[in-house]
Amino acid sequence: MRKISEEQKRYRSINAYVVLFVFFIMASAGMISMLIFNILNAFGLFRHMEVVPMLLSLIMLCSCIIIGSILTAMLSGIFLRPLNALKKGLIKVSKGDFSVRLEQDGNGEIAHIQENFNIMVQELQNTELFRNDFINDFSHEFKTPMVSVYGFAKQLKKGGLTKEQEKEYIDIIINESQRLINMSSNILVLNKLEKQEIITDKKDFSLDEELRRCILQLQEQWSAKDQELIPELDDVKYYGNSEMLTHVWLNVIGNAIKYTQPGGRIEVGLCINPKNSKEVKVTVSDNGIGMDKATAERIFEKFYQGDSSHATGGNGLGLSMVKRIVELCGGRIKVKSELNKGTQFTVYLPIEDKENEERKKKSLNAVNTAALK
Repeated sequence: MRKISEEQKRYRSINAYVVLFVFFIMASAGMISMLIFNILNAFGLFRHMEVVPMLLSLIMLCSCIIIGSILTAMLSGIFLRPLNALKKGLIKVSKGDFSVRLEQDGNGEIAHIQENFNIMVQELQNTELFRNDFINDFSHEFKTPMVSVYGFAKQLKKGGLTKEQEKEYIDIIINESQRLINMSSNILVLNKLEKQEIITDKKDFSLDEELRRCILQLQEQWSAKDQELIPELDDVKYYGNSEMLTHVWLNVIGNAIKYTQPGGRIEVGLCINPKNSKEVKVTVSDNGIGMDKATAERIFEKFYQGDSSHATGGNGLGLSMVKRIVELCGGRIKVKSELNKGTQFTVYLPIEDKENEERKKKSLNAVNTAALK
């Protein structure tokens, strides 16, 4: 027996409401017409019409139509009020007003439609707010280095500067230009990641070796601040996209270096999660400046920077990329921090069944080949 979906049930329920409404109007019109005719007949007004039943039937039909039309006009306003409100709401939404909300009437199907409408409008409003925030944040982040580049380039053209000033201004222009390049690159990568749903180019690789390479790649930064970076890495073979995960480790370890004072301590750990043997656990801990609860809750948002002075550089996109990559891998990331005491990022990645993954890939390739044929 074919199973009826919830949407089909709701559709049939709405049809039933319409049928019942029409039946009620017809039955009411017929009963009122009969009542009126009986009253008129009691007063002897149809005594001479018994010989012309066709005329009487025609009068009854016209009476039913007129009474039914009057009842429909009176009751449809009540019955169609939620639909008229929905229509007005849709018109407002089409004009860009996402603040409109519908009052829910009871618990029936109309109420279900109103609830879904409100959810839809709320999502559209959130998307619009996010879009506006993104544009504002991007404009601000893009404008700030451009103003610096323009201002210092103008000073260099004007001349009259010492060699030290010229060198300082050129360094600022180079740094701000690099910041713009990094921001553009990060936006392109993040945009690609947000549209991506499946990770390709997976292979077996040594996760501990990858972390060591990332630490060495950042050696110039942590050495310049005389920081102690301690790796505690178990031997872990992982099946995934090594290049994508490198973005994660460079960003998280790079942030630890950036927000830890000179002479500070950073620990990078890797092991199989003791609480779940089907997960890899990577931790990056530092004894740096830390952050408050409000900052910790927003660090994965695009362009958000806890350092409002921008003294530490960056553009607020790195951790957004980190979170998206971890989510694509089917994992999760957690942050634990305390102001002036340090921060710990923990990344959990599922250990995938390589054989099962290969079977899926072969099956998908077979489907694509068949489709092409």
